[in-house]
Amino acid sequence: MMNDTQDLKARLKKLNALAMQAKMDLHDLSEELPTSWEQILIVAQRCHDAHAALMDARKAAAAVSG
Repeated sequence: MMNDTQDLKARLKKLNALAMQAKMDLHDLSEELPTSWEQILIVAQRCHDAHAALMDARKAAAAVSG
């Protein structure tokens, strides 16, 4: 059980870092507009996917912890 909890915490930490990096990438892209406007959908999708994975993991963690 302890190992599962540690694994879950590590996974949440990693997903949080990925989501925050994706957020910063989207922010940086927005500041560069209209340069690189072609990347909007790609960067936004990556940001959406990262945050969706984080939210799913948080829900799973909440279900496990009670």
